[in-house]
Amino acid sequence: MTTADDDVLFRPLQVGDLTLRNRIVMAPLTRARAPGRVPNEMMAEYYAQRASAGLIISEATAISAQGYGWHDAPGIYTDEHVAGWQKTTDRVHEAGGRIFLQLWHMGRISHPDYHGGRPPVAPSPIAAPGEAHVPTGKKPFTIPHELTIPEIAQIVGDYAEATRRARDAGFDGVEIHGANGYLIDQFLRTASNQRTDAYGGSIPNRMRFLLEVVAAVTDDWSPQRTGLRLSPTMNGYGMEDENPVGLYRQVAEALSPLGLAYLHTAESIRPGRIYNPDAERITPTIRQHYDGVLITNGGYDKQTATEAIESGAADAIAFGQSFIANPDLPKRFHLNAPLNTPEVATYYSPGSHGYIDYPALAD
Repeated sequence: MTTADDDVLFRPLQVGDLTLRNRIVMAPLTRARAPGRVPNEMMAEYYAQRASAGLIISEATAISAQGYGWHDAPGIYTDEHVAGWQKTTDRVHEAGGRIFLQLWHMGRISHPDYHGGRPPVAPSPIAAPGEAHVPTGKKPFTIPHELTIPEIAQIVGDYAEATRRARDAGFDGVEIHGANGYLIDQFLRTASNQRTDAYGGSIPNRMRFLLEVVAAVTDDWSPQRTGLRLSPTMNGYGMEDENPVGLYRQVAEALSPLGLAYLHTAESIRPGRIYNPDAERITPTIRQHYDGVLITNGGYDKQTATEAIESGAADAIAFGQSFIANPDLPKRFHLNAPLNTPEVATYYSPGSHGYIDYPALAD
């Protein structure tokens, strides 16, 4: 049997100020178990069960009421949210784990039902295709309000404030959510950003909001406590770009000298939830132009994760659905043990079933 010392997945990895005990990262996973937007004891149990990951990246968490847009997702913009998250960070640390909070502004992927009838916000007044998750079920996305430059500056400030609250809640760092069709992604890509001012048009202009958010977050805490997630070829919510390789090459080059803890790409290697069959993967281009720790995610198993790290394609691999069903995923990988199968119907349902009741291996 391969020992942990021989297995690249179990080699320590320096990520900013932290040394991770393994390279098996728990990907951010929306689970909708925070009624009233407040993290709770059940969530603390869920994350503590998975503390053997080298790093846990929390579910996406709204930086402000304006950025909220998924029923029963948590927030990090009130003192109550901070106190709720403290339960999770305490439990994870007691179990020997590390956890970053993912900072989320949904932009146009929200709905007026969350904002007293006011439209959500975005770089341009272009509605996304599809439906929002609202308290009564699902409703079609609406045309968003086009952000003014002062309003953009306010949101940058909201990211900084959320970072301060994450630090107060005991997190080890934060991950900026720049992926999956949400606000930062909306500024980056041409399908959702048709502005003609300093935040639109050229690639440097479309990168401006991302880089301002990164500067605000790292100034408030530290680059070495900050990660960033991108999804270069994700095409849900109508997300496309006229020159994706050029865009993400310039993003990687701009981020490279900033000393971030890591860059995290969500780009599947096989058909699945974030797979785009019509686009060549851009993570290899990002790897070539980004001089820092790279985590990638999407469709990996133990073998393909090992191959990716051994080849230098990535430094660590994030696992999503595997961690949903296998709280002890690193142990199962170490022992080459079979994996539990995730129950898709309970991904976003309330309660403990399909959340904290997946069995771990017996000692």
